[in-house]
Amino acid sequence: MKITAVRTLVVNAEMRNWVFVKVETDQDGLYGWGEATLEWKTRAVVGCVEDLAPLVIGQDPRDIENAVRTMTKHGFWKLGVIGRSAIAGIELALWDIFGKSVGLPVWRLLGGKTRDRVPVYTHLGLGNMRAVYDQKERNQLQDYVHEVLGKGYRAFKVLFPLFMHYTIDVKALKGVDAWMRTLREAAGDDIEIMVDFHGKPGSVSLAVQCIEVLAPYRPMFAEEPVQPGDADAMRMVSDRTRVPIATGERLIDRRDFEDLCTRRAVAIVQPDLCHCGGIWEGRKIAAMAETAMMGVAPHNPLGPIAGVSALHFDVATPNFVIQEEMVGAVPWYGDVVQGPIRMVDGCWQLPQAPGLGIEVDERVAAKHPFKQEPFTSRDAVLPDGTVVDW
Repeated sequence: MKITAVRTLVVNAEMRNWVFVKVETDQDGLYGWGEATLEWKTRAVVGCVEDLAPLVIGQDPRDIENAVRTMTKHGFWKLGVIGRSAIAGIELALWDIFGKSVGLPVWRLLGGKTRDRVPVYTHLGLGNMRAVYDQKERNQLQDYVHEVLGKGYRAFKVLFPLFMHYTIDVKALKGVDAWMRTLREAAGDDIEIMVDFHGKPGSVSLAVQCIEVLAPYRPMFAEEPVQPGDADAMRMVSDRTRVPIATGERLIDRRDFEDLCTRRAVAIVQPDLCHCGGIWEGRKIAAMAETAMMGVAPHNPLGPIAGVSALHFDVATPNFVIQEEMVGAVPWYGDVVQGPIRMVDGCWQLPQAPGLGIEVDERVAAKHPFKQEPFTSRDAVLPDGTVVDW
């Protein structure tokens, strides 16, 4: 069996362009789908997939580790997030082919199940990214919470509501307390709430100050309280707060996670399978984290193929905690990709179809061609004109 072609299909989903990757083989009707979505880098990722394709055409698609090594090493230049995302799109498609070729779901090929269902969480506002980023009044917050719970979710994530630099005033902290109190009161004590900082605080001390305001309301974790890539700073935050700390969505391979694990810097790592090189690299990261007594909660606000890939990963990964998802990000979400995702009581159920268990309707996809994504970061400017993290 040999790879004969690698091509991309871009599908605009309003706030994101999904980048699907199709790998074809010389076996009639045998092909695989992957996803390489990377926000605000769509054209670069598509070009990178095209650049990498000649390295794998002619190879056996079942030799997944070797294909990834070839794309990583024979391109000569060290790969960043664009290159790792392109590799991931191809790698996920290879798992789909492998599973189809032997008639087994991908999670079976990863060692079998380690759980019977996969807990998931969505974002407040569901797929409406404007709701995710907008500042919310008390009544809006309550309505969004009730909407999420009404869809059957038992956990949701919110974005920390303020832009900041190195300090924050007392009035703003009181506002954060009221914001988090409203969320907890609307959700009740049985629902998990996660708070994503997006690395907004400019210092460890400010991050800790903000997290401690949240602490009485028992968030499941605080995500990216400082900018990623500084394991010492993450460890300092973790040491100074009782709230579990999570990070990893902007780290792109296991070497980026090595310092976190060595320093036991966080409680939960969050590799994104579409950005770190795919399922197999994600498994290596998860194994390293398990050795360091850390859980893994994969990042994934992306498209439907990314979601299904994460589902298979989660089923087979023993230190898995909870899965981020964005099902329903657009009304036609289930039309462009038919797949096995089924939620019951806030958990995805185990897929049984061979491979990833998906099929892409390319006719529906063609109705949603590439568009430039909006830049949600434009408001991340302080009153004095200072540009800050968002």
